Amino acid sequence: MQHRRSSKLLATSVASLVILAACGSDAKTTTTGAPTTTTGGTTAVTTAPTTGATTGVTTGGSAVSLKGICPDNVGIQTDWMPEAEHGFLYQMVGKGYTIDKSKAVVTGPLIDGNGNDTGVTISVHSGGAAQHFDPVTKILYDNPDSLLLGYVYTDEAIQFSGSDTPTVAIESGFEKNPQMIMWDPNTYPDVKGIADLGKANVKVRYFGGAAYMDFLTGTGVLSKSEVDGSYTGDPSLFIADNGKSAQQGFGSAEPYQYETGLVDTNGKPLWGKKVSYQYINDIGWKNYAESISTRPENITKYADCFKKLVPIIQQASVNYVNNPAAANAVILAATDAFGKDFGWTYDQGAADYGVKTIKADGLVANGTDGVMGSFDDARVADLITKAVPVYTAQGATPKAGLKPSDIVTNQFLDTSIHL
Repeated sequence: MQHRRSSKLLATSVASLVILAACGSDAKTTTTGAPTTTTGGTTAVTTAPTTGATTGVTTGGSAVSLKGICPDNVGIQTDWMPEAEHGFLYQMVGKGYTIDKSKAVVTGPLIDGNGNDTGVTISVHSGGAAQHFDPVTKILYDNPDSLLLGYVYTDEAIQFSGSDTPTVAIESGFEKNPQMIMWDPNTYPDVKGIADLGKANVKVRYFGGAAYMDFLTGTGVLSKSEVDGSYTGDPSLFIADNGKSAQQGFGSAEPYQYETGLVDTNGKPLWGKKVSYQYINDIGWKNYAESISTRPENITKYADCFKKLVPIIQQASVNYVNNPAAANAVILAATDAFGKDFGWTYDQGAADYGVKTIKADGLVANGTDGVMGSFDDARVADLITKAVPVYTAQGATPKAGLKPSDIVTNQFLDTSIHL
């Protein structure tokens, strides 16, 4: 169930490896040059307001009020450190936000799609190293008072559906999972996709236990003899064997990093070439990624909240891919403030590449019904059919007779919102 790229990529300790990063001195500054301040000797860093509309759109329109309907603070748990894949959440963070360096949390006014304050705050909680790499499902249940929502991929929801930590997704986040398998096109010019890697018997490195890999080997796309589950995210192996092996990654991140971001201590590129890749979604494991999910009881408890909040999230996705500058400024400020403490670096180039790829590759896109953030029940049912046997073989206990309605719902979507 390892969806992310790695715990090490972009901050690996491989000898002589340096990653280009958004970095600064210990005295943090905003992207506009206004200094930040430390409040009361705590780790919370108060960020000066940025110039212009925080959402990248003109402030105006009828304000949406969530006060007294939603919790005073809407806590959302992500699956990784700040990056473009989380941009639609940071799109909802208003001016005067704070950064808690020790907990890797950004908190600020929750704003609607027109930049209006909704009367409550939003806290974006980073995952990965900041959460000891625990799955979001576990974190949601461990922190019911501070977390209302979290990123839960559809296959993860299937995996835990029969456990004591089930979840229901209320907005799809990503239409297509960014997870992919990449290879060197110079070494394998005839490889056009993952199936071709199997035919060429190319070793494929991945995080052991990943359900999608058991699906690929179980269906004969890849053979068990050619996959290597010892991958930990260390890019040095791919570099050292000159691309003779393939490996997993995110299409919205690794291609940029391998071509541009991996350099030695003298600034010389360690790879410096393009990689080719195919998304796991495109070969049959159609997994909704970064889905906004909650505990099942909250569907009723916070129904009135979700009716107003979910359309704000939908619009944030639309606004972010069309004008990401302000949200990316928050992402880079957060990375600058606490990223190094958790082994994470991220720069403007990576953010720009991420947004470009997210849009160009349809990672964030309208659902099959034309609505931003919607789930296709037939697609979810197909993944259930494929994933249940895989997880059962791995020792998990998906819910008996699991249906799409057990793990996803479109009931809170505004059907007029789309790209």
